[in-house]
Amino acid sequence: MAIGWMTIVKNVPWAEVIRNTPVVVDSARKLWRKAAGKADPPLPPAAAPDAADPLAALQTQIETLHAQMLASSEMIQTLAEQNAQLIARLETHRRRLFWLTIATAAALLLALAGWLR
Repeated sequence: MAIGWMTIVKNVPWAEVIRNTPVVVDSARKLWRKAAGKADPPLPPAAAPDAADPLAALQTQIETLHAQMLASSEMIQTLAEQNAQLIARLETHRRRLFWLTIATAAALLLALAGWLR
């Protein structure tokens, strides 16, 4: 059974999401700095790890995993920054919607008052 988008949006605790956005962004930045700061200088690329030398094969796997970790942490940082921008825009739209609702209610009251005269 598919869940409607409105149901999902209504169930999100937006106040907590907005409040925790800076923490998420800071954590992503720290993760990126930590992963990028500990990057060892890359070793010269070997042609192909020799089957007889398991240490070379392990070193190659470590380098590959390290590169993947750096790419992943960079992506996490980018996603966290995009999330922060999205939350800021949502908050702006929420405020605008609030004031639009107030203005609409005031216009409705004025229209009713004019109609009742």
